[in-house]
Amino acid sequence: MNCEVCSFYYATIKHHISYFPEVTTGVCESCHKNIHSGRCPEFLKQQTRKQVVKFLHAQGITGMVVIGGDGSFRGAAALQAEGGPKAIGIPATIDNDIIGTDYALGFDTARNTGLQAIDKIRDTSKSSNRYFLVEVMGRKAGFLAVDVGIAGGVDHILTPEFPISTEELARQINAPMRKKQSLIIVVAEAGESGRSLKMANKLSKLTPFEYRVCVLGHIQRGGAPTVLDREIGSRMGNLAVEALLEDKTNCMTAMQNGKLQLVPFSGPDAPCRLLQNDDLLKLSEVLST
Repeated sequence: MNCEVCSFYYATIKHHISYFPEVTTGVCESCHKNIHSGRCPEFLKQQTRKQVVKFLHAQGITGMVVIGGDGSFRGAAALQAEGGPKAIGIPATIDNDIIGTDYALGFDTARNTGLQAIDKIRDTSKSSNRYFLVEVMGRKAGFLAVDVGIAGGVDHILTPEFPISTEELARQINAPMRKKQSLIIVVAEAGESGRSLKMANKLSKLTPFEYRVCVLGHIQRGGAPTVLDREIGSRMGNLAVEALLEDKTNCMTAMQNGKLQLVPFSGPDAPCRLLQNDDLLKLSEVLST
């Protein structure tokens, strides 16, 4: 997301901090990564980090706003511990699986993209009386699958936190509460992109129906950000600048119980955030009967 970049820029202007305005021009309405950053395996080496620290000092950089997930935050903390600048994180991942925050930037845009796809697939599903498996991203978490599934009114939602066997799924499909001419199953990738293809093949042998598979993949990672992502991104960017000015470091902006605040970076051994209960899955079962 880029709204946090835009907010960061204007917050620095307010506090008379030198920055590069050409980087932020026209980014609020875009989801593209104008910063052009990405993973760097070399950064895992201490010698590389020493070079980075030396470069940052030479540029007069005393504070960083790091946009990303746990890996990015661990890197920022390591850099700061080795003499680098102060670091404030902004959580951003469509998986929404960062410990310490209820919301990560990009999640709402991704789930809206998934919902639009399901709405379109439903049209062809009804017209052709076909059964569909729609696979969404999410890494090892089912947040994206659950929200897309409930909003899309699908028939089954499969998440890694509360797995059911293909045999059990087939049993439920073969014994519906009411007769259905079409059916949509949302499948979380569960760390295995394309797993819905194997599932469809197995279901076709266990049920009398033909299945089509739609793996949404990286289409969920782009597009114009939603109002929610723009608004929260803007607030997080501003809070990050204020935190640096207050000499804070090794923490991230976080949404907890509807309130925006700062929380410490999670430890290097902290697990990913996962669905903690199946209340929404039970709601989906009620809505799909």
